[in-house]
Amino acid sequence: MSSSTYDVIVIGAGPVGENIADRVVKGGLSAAVVERELVGGECSYWACMPTKALLRSTAALRAARQVPGAREAVSGELDVAAVLRRRDSFSSQWKDDGQVSWLDSAGIALYRGQGRISADRVVDVSGEDGVVTSLTARHAVVVATGSGALLPDIAGLREAEPWSSREAATAKAVPGRLAVIGGGVVASEMATAFAALGSSVTMLARDGVLPLAEPFAGERVTESLREAGVSVRVGAEAASVQRDGDGTVHLTLTTGEQVEADELLVAIGRTPNTQDVGLDAVGLTPGAWLSVDDTLRVVGDDGALPAGGWLYAAGDVNRRVLLTHQGKYQSRAVGDVIVARAKGEAVQDGAWGRHVATADERAVPQVVFTEPEIASVGLTAAAAEAAGIRIRVVDHDLGAVAGSALHADGYQGHARMVVDEDRKVIVGFTLVGPDVAELLHAATIAIVGEVPLDRLWHAVPAFPTISEVWLRLLEAYGR
Repeated sequence: MSSSTYDVIVIGAGPVGENIADRVVKGGLSAAVVERELVGGECSYWACMPTKALLRSTAALRAARQVPGAREAVSGELDVAAVLRRRDSFSSQWKDDGQVSWLDSAGIALYRGQGRISADRVVDVSGEDGVVTSLTARHAVVVATGSGALLPDIAGLREAEPWSSREAATAKAVPGRLAVIGGGVVASEMATAFAALGSSVTMLARDGVLPLAEPFAGERVTESLREAGVSVRVGAEAASVQRDGDGTVHLTLTTGEQVEADELLVAIGRTPNTQDVGLDAVGLTPGAWLSVDDTLRVVGDDGALPAGGWLYAAGDVNRRVLLTHQGKYQSRAVGDVIVARAKGEAVQDGAWGRHVATADERAVPQVVFTEPEIASVGLTAAAAEAAGIRIRVVDHDLGAVAGSALHADGYQGHARMVVDEDRKVIVGFTLVGPDVAELLHAATIAIVGEVPLDRLWHAVPAFPTISEVWLRLLEAYGR
């Protein structure tokens, strides 16, 4: 067995792990990352990039058809093969040469194989060739192994070999009939994508479509999916699944109704990739989510620091927010705090200190790339009320803004801001409509910066843009 020593060892070389290693190296420490699959992780090859590439072509075509002049220039239908080729290019053909080259240029060591914590600050890496390399960390080990698709306990489901988000993102052909179990972000986006690509889609949304969003957002996406030919069955639940020898999938619902499909996508949630990383070596439960403090240091159920405080967890594995950009935000915080502690510097742990990931609790931005798009940040009205905040909800018809009418004929959308009435600041913001994703960061800044509403009156939106909705919301709120 060979061995090496580094200041920091990161298990997992996805976007989170890469950014942690880069941060600590820039801070003057040495770092190694351990990866059992492709460097670049889930987002690069099986999630964010390929799925958004699948959705973009159909969105662009739809947008062109909503503007006279451009509409007349559009001829023919979507070229599915071209869409899939573009998707493949954004996934780098599922090769990580470019990412590996970047690690090398950044001075980060890469070890391929399964990384397992075996002792105090020690990670053993088992390569595909069976060779084990022992790595020792002087200061910290970070678990950044992400999450995998959760499969529910439905009779026959595993044997039917359903798609997870990975298979949906990498599909080589569009199935004639696609059934989707789930109503969340992945289920809604993939139902949108495959319906546009030609599938007959049936969506079994037991808890509704996008149940964690503002109600009007889920309602508009449900309506749009149905207009696109998707059979959205709210409240429907599968009791059993069977795949025939010819490949047909048969779903029996709890009502006894039958649904047939050529492929079945299950998108009901995620589970942590911590089953085989050696958590038991430090007194933690393999396969469990990892609890962390605001500096991303792992804490036990009793609030104590296991393993002497050298173990950290960032990204999906800590279950704070399962979004790539929030994981990268966490990686910047944990990288800086590891460097600070290694150098004996003070850790800034105030509400918005440099070394803490407090935005995970109060200012998480997210875009759902359905038709229409949903862009939100902060709390929904229901979540704010549940948190005990005295709120006022202000709504505005996004289609009534001059910039929206110019953007597309028949533009339909909605905007909502949730105001903390005691502090007179925005704590939640949701936009629903075509191409609202690029409007979101202004709301994120307003919430993170806790900008008083009186000050926002002086942030004048340019005319005629969709951003004029900010002025309309302030007018509706009053002074």
